[in-house]
Amino acid sequence: MNEKEILKHVDHTLLLQTATWDEIKQICDDAIQYGTASVCIPPSYVKQAAEYVKGKMPICTVIGFPNGYMTTKTKEFETKDAISNGASEIDMVINVGWLKDKKYDLLEEEIRTLKAACGSNILKVIIETCFLTEEEKVKMCEIVTKAGADYIKTSTGFGGAGATFEDIALFSKHIGPNVKMKAAGGIASLDDAEKFLSLGADRLGTSRIIKLVKNQEATGY
Repeated sequence: MNEKEILKHVDHTLLLQTATWDEIKQICDDAIQYGTASVCIPPSYVKQAAEYVKGKMPICTVIGFPNGYMTTKTKEFETKDAISNGASEIDMVINVGWLKDKKYDLLEEEIRTLKAACGSNILKVIIETCFLTEEEKVKMCEIVTKAGADYIKTSTGFGGAGATFEDIALFSKHIGPNVKMKAAGGIASLDDAEKFLSLGADRLGTSRIIKLVKNQEATGY
C-alpha cells in the first residue's frame, strides 16, 4: 500500500490543549494537500475551520472528550452545536464508568441519542481500550453495533495508551457488518499504519503520519 492510499484513511488530528488557530489552519492545509479522510480538531475551532476549508476537507471533532463522563444531554448539545458549526464527523467518548458498572442500556441509549443528533453525519464511538478488559471490549462491539453507530474507535490518545493491533483484530471478530473500525493513539510509522489497515481498520487517527511523509519529502528518505 503506497503513502497516498494510506493517507486516504487518516483523520489528521490536532487535539492538544495548547492548539492555536495558526496550528489548526496548518493541519487543514496539510490535510487538503495530502488528501486525508478528514481533519480532527477541537470543537471550538470547528466553525472557523469549516469556513476556512470551504468544503475541501471534512471536519471531524470530538464530543465528551477526553474523559467521557459528561451527561448524555451535555454530549447531545455538544454534538448538535458541532454539526451546526460545520462538523460532518463526530468522535464521541463513552462513559467508561457506566461500562464498568454494567449499565449497558445507558451506554446504548447514549450512542443512539448522539447518532440521532448526527443525522446523516458520521458517528465514531471511542471506547478507550487501555482501560478495558477483553470482555468489556467485546461488549462494546455489541453495544456500538446495536446502537447504530458508524465506527468503533480504540482511543482518545489521552488515556495512557493507544491503539494496538490486537484490539483491531478483536474488534473485527465482534462488530456487526455495518460498523467500521478506527485505530487511534500512538500510530507513529507508515508500517504500523499499513498494518492497522491490513487488519481491517478503515480510519487512522494520528498527528504523526503527515509529519513523517513531509520529512521524507524534505530529506529524500
